[in-house]
Amino acid sequence: MADLSTSYMGLKLRNPIIAGSSGLTNSIENIRKIYDHGAGAIVLKSLFEEQINFAINKTYNQSENNYAYPEALDYISHYTRENDLERYLKLIREAKSKVDIPIIASINCVSSSEWISFAKNIQDAGADALELNIFILPSDPRRKADQHEQVYFDILQSVMKQVKIPVAAKISSYFSGFTNMALQLSWTGISGLVLFNRFFSPDIDIDKLEVTAGNVFSTPGEMSQTLRWVALLSDKVHCDIAASTGIHDGKAVIKQLLAGAKAVQVASVLYQAGFEQIGLMTKAMEEWMEKHQFASTTDFIGRLSYKEAKNPAAYERVQFMKHFAGIE
Repeated sequence: MADLSTSYMGLKLRNPIIAGSSGLTNSIENIRKIYDHGAGAIVLKSLFEEQINFAINKTYNQSENNYAYPEALDYISHYTRENDLERYLKLIREAKSKVDIPIIASINCVSSSEWISFAKNIQDAGADALELNIFILPSDPRRKADQHEQVYFDILQSVMKQVKIPVAAKISSYFSGFTNMALQLSWTGISGLVLFNRFFSPDIDIDKLEVTAGNVFSTPGEMSQTLRWVALLSDKVHCDIAASTGIHDGKAVIKQLLAGAKAVQVASVLYQAGFEQIGLMTKAMEEWMEKHQFASTTDFIGRLSYKEAKNPAAYERVQFMKHFAGIE
């Protein structure tokens, strides 16, 4: 039988499929179901930095970064009462007692403020790792690119002074020099990069003349961007990469591993098609590995990365050639 196990951030996973942070990973009942359906690890639903600061008597209006999450005040007023910090720590402890796969805590953050001290509480509760979901929309014309980017380094360096467990940065591709930024982030000592985070996307209701939420779930077509960057970065950065966004079936998992990812994160497909999709993905992996005579994931992870691919230029091509577009 094919060995589906992999190593991600120094953690031993029975397979590369990680249930990504979402509302589905916010209860012991669901965590147990995800485990029973075969996931290799679970990322708990994110706490927001604003929640943590709120709980330690730091009001939202005092945050220097309140421009980053303009909807956070409404979110806090309705959500914090039901999901305070102690409940989160309890979820970690109970998850560790109910399942024997890695449990990764998650914090959605935009600054290196007072919330940083809570990272040690997460470690003490038994979390196997901590994922920091960092996204600062570069929308302020008064702030230069290096000012936005420095925040990422400040957060990571501050957190890693607090904890000894592996830390991953879940980031977007919104950087002027993304490859260089990813490389520099990997030099901070983090154990993983997750490509990419998914954030609120606005839409417009043309009948009600209102701004509304856009697509909440990813689509399979969104995987291409992640695939490109996993392949380009996997041989360059000094940490493991997990692929996220647009991974909806076993073929997508295999493609990301071939590109160089050590693991993948799935969420949208679990909402849309159920937890049994995890088992279907692992089955597809087993069948494909047996067909191609791969005994373990280490036999093919990174086999089609930028460094190893026979046609690496395909990952860098951003425009169609004229004859593909039918233009003379």
